[in-house]
Amino acid sequence: MSETNDPTLWRAVLPWPGPDAHKHQRGRLGVVSGGPLNTGAARLAGRAGLRVGAGLVRILCPPEAGLVIAGAVEAIMVSDFDTPEALAALAEPLGSVVIGPAAGLTEATAANLQALAGTEAALVVDADALTLFKGRAAELFALLDGRDVITPHEGEFERLFPGLLEKGREAAAVEAARVSGAHVVLKGRETVIAAPDGRVRINRNGTPWLATASSGDVLAGLIGGLIVQGMETIEAASTAVWIHADAGGRFGPGLIAEDIPELIPTVLSDLR
Repeated sequence: MSETNDPTLWRAVLPWPGPDAHKHQRGRLGVVSGGPLNTGAARLAGRAGLRVGAGLVRILCPPEAGLVIAGAVEAIMVSDFDTPEALAALAEPLGSVVIGPAAGLTEATAANLQALAGTEAALVVDADALTLFKGRAAELFALLDGRDVITPHEGEFERLFPGLLEKGREAAAVEAARVSGAHVVLKGRETVIAAPDGRVRINRNGTPWLATASSGDVLAGLIGGLIVQGMETIEAASTAVWIHADAGGRFGPGLIAEDIPELIPTVLSDLR
């Protein structure tokens, strides 16, 4: 049976820093970027991860994108890689890695995901890293485990789980989590958060103002930023979805993805 996603479910486990906290204690998040003309999504995800409390965020990018990103970020660190093996080495000290936003619909993205799956980092898999596996979803699922999250909208969900939405969104998400072995965040007006063990939550504070480019990239960064702070995956996903929706609703008309991270401190302050 599903629960309504609400702060009463996870407020008590929000990762507030203690008086002696330092950045490495608060967790390290990585975000994989696309090429030099496709860096905005990773930057948005990274900023969201910082805003929600990750102590350190590092964007991992192809060498040709490094200077583009470095000139557009401040607190976020930048490291480049030229092989999947080099990416895996950069990811070793990280608690979670977001991959997919504007990563590119190429086999390089698949190779990068495979390399990351061999590390200890929990994966938040979104966008291109989902669409890329249309018609071969089993290859993706083989790379995932119960700490990982996939974050499809309905179009991406249909590519991975053709016909499953005919069962209804809740039942589809539950079955997708069982089949994939990962947590599923099925985005929409009422986002469904499903765990591989059958737990399922329905988020009901959604807002149509979030129907704007790259808002999902921000959500992916929020999820990763909470995972690295030690939250259980279902709690991190549930918290991120609620915060994301609350922030969008607070801003209202005219919202663009860049606005969402800037609202996170207010949402967190009210939760505290």
